[in-house]
Amino acid sequence: QCLLSGSWRSDTGCRMVVSVLGDDGSFSGSYLPWPAADDSEILTSPLKGSQQDTGLVPQPIFSFTVHWQLQARTTVFLGQCYVGTNGEETLHALWLLREAAESPAEDWKATR
Repeated sequence: QCLLSGSWRSDTGCRMVVSVLGDDGSFSGSYLPWPAADDSEILTSPLKGSQQDTGLVPQPIFSFTVHWQLQARTTVFLGQCYVGTNGEETLHALWLLREAAESPAEDWKATR
């Protein structure tokens, strides 16, 4: 059974920590966008999300939103948690990043 609580690391070194997992599937935590270097200060950003009931689906679909600290950006993630034959949990997700646009004419380049 896949549970999101705990610490997760992406292939690129980003880290998500899910610190609170509610009975209703809601969760919150923090997101670090890249690996910390010894001489750099990295700001963690808060995240909030939800997952399907693991009683209904053992490999649940989840989503969460990250509101970036000190930046006019928001990222949403949507994916699924899988449990391999060895019992290891992995997350597969797609994401969209939205930056603030200066005007409607600049809207086309605000989402990646």
